[in-house]
Amino acid sequence: MTIKSLARLAAAMLALCACACAFAQNKELVVGSSATYRPFAYENPSKEIVGYDVDIIKAVAQKAGLQIKIVNTPWTGIFAALNNGDLDLVISGVTINDKRKQSYDFTAPYFEARQLIAVHKDANVRSLKDLAGKKIGVVTGSTGDDTASREFGKTNPDIRRFESTPVVISELANNGLDAAIGDNGVIAFRAQEHAQLKTVADPAFPKEYFGIVVKQGNKPLLAKLNAGLAAIKADGSYAQIYKKWFQAEAPALPAQ
Repeated sequence: MTIKSLARLAAAMLALCACACAFAQNKELVVGSSATYRPFAYENPSKEIVGYDVDIIKAVAQKAGLQIKIVNTPWTGIFAALNNGDLDLVISGVTINDKRKQSYDFTAPYFEARQLIAVHKDANVRSLKDLAGKKIGVVTGSTGDDTASREFGKTNPDIRRFESTPVVISELANNGLDAAIGDNGVIAFRAQEHAQLKTVADPAFPKEYFGIVVKQGNKPLLAKLNAGLAAIKADGSYAQIYKKWFQAEAPALPAQ
């Protein structure tokens, strides 16, 4: 092959690389969110996915110049879908913790949370320890699941695992459970739909934070998401979204 031919081949390769890069930048990113998690993500009567998480990721994507498509993805399969490439990122009330950080990368926090207990109104429950020996409902693989497993043992038969919070709360309301544990926003929202239920805040529960999740090592996407998140916090749109869904002022969040 002549030097001229090599030069043409190199130029062609560079052009292909440039096209590939441009395609990657313009690619529509698939966002996974479990739409059974009102008010964070749920289907409205028109079957559109709406909620706090949805508004956050749309605002972040706009600031970051990203095209996104939000797909309703069951919680029980959401991380597998991210791992196998069906999803590019996940926003679904995912708590940032050390265990998950071993497998995934997280943006800076976009929500401050705590675990919350739901029980029947006549239950004499003031803390997690009071649930010993009681049937406890959690969402499989959730922080509530981790909390109950640490306190009572992962294989404890009293811990009943379900695919979504609405199913857990329904089971509790119908006397199939004695208690439910989950993220404060969604547990409080679902419990108030049932007059016979109340919520209990254990002061020992630590603060937790939700983050947007990407595959470990996807630093370019992570950087764009963090930049978009920082931008909506700076221009006030984050605070507006928070107030829209929780009727309260947005708390200050840590940078990372």
